[in-house]
Amino acid sequence: MSTIEFNNQVLNFKSALGYFALSLTSNSEDAKDLLQDTLVKAIVYKDKFTDATNLKAWLYTIMKNTFINNYRRSVKVNQIIDNTKDLYFMNIPQNSGVSSPVSQISIKDINKSIDGLSEDLKVPFQMFFEGYKYKEIADRFDLPIGTVKSRIFLARKQLMNELKDFR
Repeated sequence: MSTIEFNNQVLNFKSALGYFALSLTSNSEDAKDLLQDTLVKAIVYKDKFTDATNLKAWLYTIMKNTFINNYRRSVKVNQIIDNTKDLYFMNIPQNSGVSSPVSQISIKDINKSIDGLSEDLKVPFQMFFEGYKYKEIADRFDLPIGTVKSRIFLARKQLMNELKDFR
C-alpha cells in the first residue's frame, strides 16, 4: 500500500477515532490531543502496519495505548514529593488520635459480628486479616488451600450480611 493510500485510509477513520477519544477522555480538548497523537503515531509508524490486516483495529489500539500511557504519566506527575529534611510533613499523622463515638460504635459492632462467627470461619478470617497468606493458614491447620479460601469467603459473606448498615 502506498503512503498516500495509507494516509487516506487513516483519515477515513478520523471521525470514528474522535468519538472513541472522547469516550476515553470525557473532555473535548483532551480528545482532540489524543486524536492528533494517534494520527501522528499511525503515520510515523506506518511501516509497522501489516497490509491486509484490520487498519481500524490497529488505529484503535494505538489510541488506547496512547491514552493509557498518558494517564500513567499524569499520575506520576501528580505525586507529591517532600524535599524537606527528615520527611517531616509527609510523616505527620493526619488524624487527631481521638476517635469519634460513631466510629467506636462501628468498631464494636464489627468486632461483635466477627466474634459471632464459628471458630472454623473466625480463625482463618482473622489470620488472613492480620496478613497471613492462604498457604500459611493452610499449613498451620493442615487444611487444603481451597478449604481456607472457602472459609474466608464464607466468613466475609456472613459478615457482609450482618453488617449491611455499614455499606
